[in-house]
Amino acid sequence: KVLGEDHNDTLVTVNNLGVVYKKLKDYEKALEYYERALKGKEKLLGKTHPDTLNTVMNIAVVYKKGLKDYGKAEELYQRALEGYEAQLGKDHESTKGCAFNLAICFARAGEKLKLRKIIDEYPHIMIEQPAIK
Repeated sequence: KVLGEDHNDTLVTVNNLGVVYKKLKDYEKALEYYERALKGKEKLLGKTHPDTLNTVMNIAVVYKKGLKDYGKAEELYQRALEGYEAQLGKDHESTKGCAFNLAICFARAGEKLKLRKIIDEYPHIMIEQPAIK
């Protein structure tokens, strides 16, 4: 049976291909697969579904770690954080992990005011990772 390009199982596989290419450090190819998965998940699940937000996070990681584009990574992490807060709450591990990654972007970009604000909102960041300053 053929599931089709917009079936959830297909989208999970497409996302996983993005993971493989990211691990191979082929960031452009990883983005291609992640963006394809994101488009399908937005259509199938909606823009704020946690599975959709996980793909947004995957794209943000590529921009942060692979392409060193902290501005684009920040934009994506911010989108994911707002969605996680709305869908899962501030105390959920996915929300807290996203806040942590956003804090790293702020630190690497020298955005001290933004970093201080997120640390104030998510104090666990300093408790779990005190090296972020």
